[in-house]
Amino acid sequence: MKKLIFSCLVLAMTIGVANFTALAQKETATGVDVEQDILLLRRDLRGDKKKLIALNLPLTETEATQFWPVYDQYAAEMGKRNDAFYALIKDYVANQKTLTDDQAATMLKRWAELQLEAAQIRQKYIPLVEKVISPRKAALFFQIDRRLYAMMDLQTSAQLPLLIQ
Repeated sequence: MKKLIFSCLVLAMTIGVANFTALAQKETATGVDVEQDILLLRRDLRGDKKKLIALNLPLTETEATQFWPVYDQYAAEMGKRNDAFYALIKDYVANQKTLTDDQAATMLKRWAELQLEAAQIRQKYIPLVEKVISPRKAALFFQIDRRLYAMMDLQTSAQLPLLIQ
């Protein structure tokens, strides 16, 4: 547990450093250009996420040999979902000053769909992970994974400007 707390603090500090890049955002007529900031944040988090899981999920050599390929498949599927999520964020930020009610409703619906997709991917991978490691270790993996995604969501949300009426 101490490793997880320490790891999360390290990740939070890494994310905090990424916050400083938010100061360099370019203002546009319709919103803010954050594409470079999002790319840097995502690159840092993707690299650190696997390291943090490895540090906090005790696996035997046999378990690790079986678990990491399943994890890589899971991460690839979540990555595709995250690509769609960050594309939605970029669209929102780029157009937030001129967003119509219809566009806002469409974005909100898409955001909700993406949240459901993430839950469905996790649900799909629970039995696959439990086939290669014990259910207890699988539960630990998904706890760690969910906390890391929650931190990424919080970081992303903190950088998004609120929609102004």
